[in-house]
Amino acid sequence: QVAAASGHTVVLVDQSDEILKKSTKGIEESLKRVTKKKFADKPEAGAEFIEKTLKNLTTSTDAASVVHSTDLVIEAIVENLEVKNDLFKRLDKFAPEHTIFASNTSSLQVTTMANATTRQDRFGGLHFFNPVPMMKLVEVIKTPMTSQKTFESLVDFSKAVGKSPVSCKDTPGFIVNRLLVPYMMEAVRLFERGDASKEDIDVAMKLGAGYPMGPFELLDYVGLDTSKYIIDGWHSLEPNNPLFAPSPLLNKLVEEKKLGKKTGEGFYKYK
Repeated sequence: QVAAASGHTVVLVDQSDEILKKSTKGIEESLKRVTKKKFADKPEAGAEFIEKTLKNLTTSTDAASVVHSTDLVIEAIVENLEVKNDLFKRLDKFAPEHTIFASNTSSLQVTTMANATTRQDRFGGLHFFNPVPMMKLVEVIKTPMTSQKTFESLVDFSKAVGKSPVSCKDTPGFIVNRLLVPYMMEAVRLFERGDASKEDIDVAMKLGAGYPMGPFELLDYVGLDTSKYIIDGWHSLEPNNPLFAPSPLLNKLVEEKKLGKKTGEGFYKYK
């Protein structure tokens, strides 16, 4: 959506036409919300903006067949290294030499994905934040093999879609999640020890640190399964790092399928 809205020609690829229809409808709805704010007093200009943006967008279920005419491939599929590597390996065969590959991963090693291809110097991370149309940040990840030219192209692209890029080396969690995930885990440990209630911890961080959500609200919003997946992955990389230690309570809730907002219950219950 943000790429198409900023004048780029985009091909959205997914597994089925049904998913793509749903995605396109979602983009259209999101654009309507954007134009309500952006063109509040100019409905004609708003309608024109939506039409122009949707014209920049086509869809396909076959990534290999469309990649030959792209300058940049951004992967945002399931957070599973094997699946990502398979996709990049396949696309590497069909993409032109100049095409840059980027992953939107939040917790996996970009270097490992780059090594699945023959274009390690034209490979980096572009980590957008949810919801992407609202959030200004993009983490641009440079692996030891990413060329300066590729890195600059990724920074320029981030600016061209109206985002504020920050740069980080290919380390677990990059900047935001590397600080945020251990913070959320520390909150769980604080609660596990019985030092404070989860309600009080949430209130304390909202009123004392000015955070929009407390750590338990945030965990429920992100998904407890996602948070567990990230911390388990980092724990296997650095088993002696106390910040990456698993939490018995988090593991128990995930086992009970209490995954947060999406299942109606996590640390809190949702109607």
